[in-house]
Amino acid sequence: MPGGSEYQGPNEALERYRAAVEASSGDMVVRGAKNPYTSRNGHMFSFIDPEGSMALRLSDELAKEFGDTHTTGPVIQYGRTMRGYVSVPEELLADACTLATWLDRAYDWIGTLPPKSTTR
Repeated sequence: MPGGSEYQGPNEALERYRAAVEASSGDMVVRGAKNPYTSRNGHMFSFIDPEGSMALRLSDELAKEFGDTHTTGPVIQYGRTMRGYVSVPEELLADACTLATWLDRAYDWIGTLPPKSTTR
């Protein structure tokens, strides 16, 4: 099943998210039936929430660069701020090519982290 097959949020946001992931050069796949996300080595680095907002996990340096070029704010899920994530503005979500570049940068950075151990 493709990621987002049971997504309850705005269909347009999910399609834009999928388009950006497909346009990226990394080996990314949208996972998660209800909560679409991308991950590498057990580390989630992007997701789209039920309201249709996208978040991207970046290093501190990349997050600063992202904030300098795009209007962004904190990512709040379940009443808590998610450290290391930046909120992707709607206009960037609509620009698959530019967003794909940021997804590639997030993918490359997350690849520098040690793989998460599994509990299996």
